[in-house]
Amino acid sequence: MPRPTRAISALAGLVALIGMLVGTGTPAQAAVPDRFGFTLWNGAAVVPAGNYPAGNTVLPVGVGVYQVRFAGQAFSGGVVHVTAVSNGPRWCQADSWGPSGADELAIIRCFRAGGVPDNSGFSAFFTTSTGVGAGGPYGYVHAQPTGAIVSQYNAAGAPNSVTPLGVGTWSVKFPGIGSAGPIDGSVQVTAAASVPTRCKARNWTSIPAQQEVIVYCFNAAGALVNSRFTVSYQQKTSLYGPAIPPKYFGYLWHVPGAGPATTNFNSVLGFGANTLISAGPGLSLVTFRQIGFTPLNVQVTATGSNSNFCGLNFPWTVAAPDLYVRDVNCFTNAGAAVNSGFTVSANSRL
Repeated sequence: MPRPTRAISALAGLVALIGMLVGTGTPAQAAVPDRFGFTLWNGAAVVPAGNYPAGNTVLPVGVGVYQVRFAGQAFSGGVVHVTAVSNGPRWCQADSWGPSGADELAIIRCFRAGGVPDNSGFSAFFTTSTGVGAGGPYGYVHAQPTGAIVSQYNAAGAPNSVTPLGVGTWSVKFPGIGSAGPIDGSVQVTAAASVPTRCKARNWTSIPAQQEVIVYCFNAAGALVNSRFTVSYQQKTSLYGPAIPPKYFGYLWHVPGAGPATTNFNSVLGFGANTLISAGPGLSLVTFRQIGFTPLNVQVTATGSNSNFCGLNFPWTVAAPDLYVRDVNCFTNAGAAVNSGFTVSANSRL
């Protein structure tokens, strides 16, 4: 698998070891997060309003292949999420990430329907945490197809688990950060592979003891396939863990149709405040009132048991204090616009 630098390759074993130690021992105490960053690439340049830290860069290194440098954010482990920003049926995935000097480097790959590498805009997000004390129920996992955990975080300090349920299907459990349920909070899932792969949340469930996410991954033909993947769970906290600050974040689940109020949260206005209206076949305009303060990041994940995938039609817009995601777009495996389930998460640095 290609790596952005020799440093990443050299540290691969160390990253895996750290992931196992976190999963089996008591994590060190640290602020949440240890490091994080995000960037918005419009296909030609980094958009400052969607970029944190300001020194982040994106370097195209091949057709549909990009090196993202998160300036000053080097840290072993963590997770990357990425969402395509394109008005056509494209998706983007994380290939690899790791420290290079003071920076965190990630390789992002983008494809069009059919699995052909293709240039695309995208929104990329990196975070890594240790210790306890996130702002709300929060956790993440970077997992191998076998269920082995490469890196993880759990706000309660408990070890997460990943159990294969069949080809391209896993149960990811976050113990100790449960809630009343039956479905609370939000999830983001991203494929971590060098070959065209899409991962999504089939569904998730909430009980007082834990959160459980069922992850599906598909190949370019729309068949279930084993793959590495990342999954993050957030509830009343930002996608990188803390609350409040940041003061401005929100998430929403489109089933299709409105999900439970507990899956629609706005850090300023509370539950059920974010809105969604149809903007055409496969298009959904999502409005996050009073949290439109830059720099900020938006991530989208398709949900459901089919091979549909979702992204962003255009970069989001801000008319302070409101944030407009115009629009989430969803497609069948063949690239036809379709009304599909998805989660959308918006997270400001402020």
